[in-house]
Amino acid sequence: MPHRLMLLDTASLYFRAFYGLPDTIRREDGTPVNAVRGLLDMIARLTIDFEATHLVACWDDDWRPQWRVDLIPSYKSHRVAREVAGAPDVEVVPDALEAQIPMIRRVLELAGIAVVGAAEHEADDVVGTYATNAGLPVDVVTGDRDLFQVIDDDRQVRVIYTARGMKNLEVVTDAVVVGKYRVLPEQYADYAILRGDASDGLPGVGGIGEKTAAALLGEYGTLEMLLAAATDAESGLSASVRAKLAAATDYLKVAPTVVNVARDLGLPTLEEAGAQLRPVAGDSRAGLERLATEWNLGGSVRRLLEALDKRQ
Repeated sequence: MPHRLMLLDTASLYFRAFYGLPDTIRREDGTPVNAVRGLLDMIARLTIDFEATHLVACWDDDWRPQWRVDLIPSYKSHRVAREVAGAPDVEVVPDALEAQIPMIRRVLELAGIAVVGAAEHEADDVVGTYATNAGLPVDVVTGDRDLFQVIDDDRQVRVIYTARGMKNLEVVTDAVVVGKYRVLPEQYADYAILRGDASDGLPGVGGIGEKTAAALLGEYGTLEMLLAAATDAESGLSASVRAKLAAATDYLKVAPTVVNVARDLGLPTLEEAGAQLRPVAGDSRAGLERLATEWNLGGSVRRLLEALDKRQ
């Protein structure tokens, strides 16, 4: 089987699993396990359907890095559960899901699935770094449009988009991005900066919506070239757009640093991370089978083991 890397935007998936399955699915002590079950079923199906040979569960070691907040204070501010001076922000996560995150880490460990995060960075930055440097065809599994910026047909990087649910997965390539947004994937971050993104707390440029953002990038190529045109009296940029960009000068200076995912983090290699999928054997398999019973994980563990058994 040709090598193919799958990168999971893990939090995006376990949130989807949590809300997609009833939290009445519980282990004996009453702790919900719906997110654990759902995530394992997703991994089993995805690795088989998309023929992954390598897998990394990319982790949010810092879901809202302070350096991004320092540049744009509204960044993900609507997701903050509470603010404590001198302490990291706490994300809004239902208690019933919070209790399952350690279980998810334990099951992934026993299954031999690589979990990789990076200090002061989000899972998106881990995805960006591996997608750029892996040297393999890559499938990025996410429900967030932010990661459309890593799509690259030439390097065989695509997104498996989960926003419409696991029964309606969408394979997003260059052509899909162009068809939906009228920009290339490498322009998507600039597009998001211009039009804004409420889901990430990005204000955008006042008066510039999706159509105008796409048209401007279609004409000028990049945000940098657009801003250069805005200061060039000889360019054909309208006075109205010049004024809008000028009003957003401070935001536009810092937004690219916030919105563009990292591509050069010092991450372990795929080999060092243990990303190659293999059948689970020995004590790890016994441990998983035991947890399947103790934690009421039903057939989810069995389906995951069967999927990994195919990676002989």
